[in-house]
Amino acid sequence: MTDTFKAFRIHEIDKRIVAKFEQLTLDDLAPGDVVVRVMYSDINYKDALAATGAGKILRKYPLVGGIDLAGIVESSADARCRKGDHVLVTGCGLSEVHDGGYAEFARLNGEWVIPMPEGLGTFKAMALGTAGFTAALAIHRMEHNGQNPSKGPVVVTGATGGVGSIAIDMLATRGYEVVAVTGKPDSIDYLKSLGATQVLLRKDIDYGKRPLEAARFGGAIDNVGGDMLTWLTRTVDTWGNIASIGLAGSAELHTTVMPFILRGVNLLGINSSATLRDTRLVVWNRIATDLKPRHLDRIAAHTIEFDALPQAFAAYLEGTVVGRTVVRIGR
Repeated sequence: MTDTFKAFRIHEIDKRIVAKFEQLTLDDLAPGDVVVRVMYSDINYKDALAATGAGKILRKYPLVGGIDLAGIVESSADARCRKGDHVLVTGCGLSEVHDGGYAEFARLNGEWVIPMPEGLGTFKAMALGTAGFTAALAIHRMEHNGQNPSKGPVVVTGATGGVGSIAIDMLATRGYEVVAVTGKPDSIDYLKSLGATQVLLRKDIDYGKRPLEAARFGGAIDNVGGDMLTWLTRTVDTWGNIASIGLAGSAELHTTVMPFILRGVNLLGINSSATLRDTRLVVWNRIATDLKPRHLDRIAAHTIEFDALPQAFAAYLEGTVVGRTVVRIGR
């Protein structure tokens, strides 16, 4: 490898976030026992918050941004990784407490490094990234808790985002009837092309006021929080599971215990970043097999070069992004 390499690094200067490209050496990176030549990364909402300072994501400065990466092992002191292995890393504190994937090289803890599942490859791994892993983890936990297609339709909120889009595709692949909720009327055809059998527009939803409304769904994957999640607790049927993933609408939840004790509804918190390695291996294996999306080319239709990264974050903050964006870093 070269002595220096290109990285997109985030600083806090005079209480202001400054993110820029820099030339670094391995010694500039956080400690780790595996060095990876990064081929691809991606953009998540969390990445946009971190790079712009719109949200408090980093817990130390400076750090290389990017919560995901996929590439080829350059060197390793961990027996689980060998030079030349194709690998991926998602979450695990990258771009929070450890240098992330927006660099030509990354130095990592071997515990975080996942061998590339057969049939994915570095590009597809980042077309999925944290969003795909989170969607799969939600379905995995729901099914572990008894969810199956016979329980009725699963509703997915924030449906045009990365997690929502991939969740729809995965659920449809597994034989579920999927209802998508979106605030974007022009995305109805896109959502149906991924496998949604019905699309509800957010503006048309009557959230109701009673502790329990008519049961409409067998389960739910929620990226919104707030009133949307409250509505889901009121409308998911007996023994259904709600996977709570995001808080794009609000971090608050105003509900009662009645859905949980009268209908046995389960509210499952999904924390993809803190997932233990054993579970990561199981879920990534499912992503490459029975949860493999059928329409990943539609979901991850945007690939940008590394140099274009800083200009790409605004659309995430504005909420205009549909699907996933892959960032090409290495050659």
